[in-house]
Amino acid sequence: MNWLTNFVRPKIRALYTKKEVPDNLWHKCPNCEAMIFHRDMEDNLRVCQHCGFHMRLDAESRLKMLFDEDEFQVIELPKVPVDPLKFRDQKRYSDRLKEAQTKTGKNDAIRVAHGKMGGMQTVIAAFDFGFMGGSMGIAVGEGLLAAARLAVLQEAPLIVVPSSGGARMQEGILSLMQMPRSTIAVQMVKEAGLPYIVVLTDPTTGGVTASFAMLGDLHIAEKGAQIGFAGARVIEDTIRETLPEGFQRSEYLMEHGMVDMVIHRKDLRATLIRVLDLLGRPNPSAEIVTLPTAEPETVAPPSEADLIDPDADETVTPTSAQTQSGEPLEPAGDRPDR
Repeated sequence: MNWLTNFVRPKIRALYTKKEVPDNLWHKCPNCEAMIFHRDMEDNLRVCQHCGFHMRLDAESRLKMLFDEDEFQVIELPKVPVDPLKFRDQKRYSDRLKEAQTKTGKNDAIRVAHGKMGGMQTVIAAFDFGFMGGSMGIAVGEGLLAAARLAVLQEAPLIVVPSSGGARMQEGILSLMQMPRSTIAVQMVKEAGLPYIVVLTDPTTGGVTASFAMLGDLHIAEKGAQIGFAGARVIEDTIRETLPEGFQRSEYLMEHGMVDMVIHRKDLRATLIRVLDLLGRPNPSAEIVTLPTAEPETVAPPSEADLIDPDADETVTPTSAQTQSGEPLEPAGDRPDR
């Protein structure tokens, strides 16, 4: 056994050999370009601790973040026809679907699950922007209808978390038909008297914004989320004017009455639980106390001393007719002829 070859040389090589570092340990913030350790990013719900920029979350992470103790059940959505128009651009639409399914491990851009939030039964439909930009096709329309039917069946509120670029153009008119279908799904929930809440995330644009995303009883937006119909560049080219700073961002929309609340992602779950508790509470939380009614004050009849005229020599005793008529009383002596 050679001591130099078997022991010393490996030690020296280990000092000068570059270790391979996994590529997913550090992430760069798209806003401030700061490097964030992957554990810190996950602990902070993919929000940059330096600038507060909210990065995108997939549907699975959304569901785990909102439900109690990650306990929820994902329902199986109805099967839909694949590539009904046999569409092809640079690639076949069927090939694009297979690539997205392989990349994300999901069948389409929406996931519907039911479980408990703060002890209350809740149905959540979350979008995954990583699946073809979260575009809304036939499968997404079926998912929203399934979520609405499940909410009505369980008498539970429905929360939708869109993250989409709009309708899926590879499905043509069939994708645009999901706009009225999603509106019908929302109407089913509202007719049942159940809360329908929309959590607007980055981005929420196109046909999604023009349909179910703006029909909620309450609209809650994450900080800095892009929300709108057409892109800012398209709008500027159309109206030939420069848009104001922060246009189509959640803070700008809240100032103009399009959004009810803009909150940090870490406060989203607590806010939703508080809202659901207020909307779903059938009775007051405290005992109703009946306030005592004030009795009307009794007016004492006038005494004889009150009826004495200090300027007159005689005491005037009013009759009932004189009292009721309200005419001035005169002495009982001689009266001038009238």
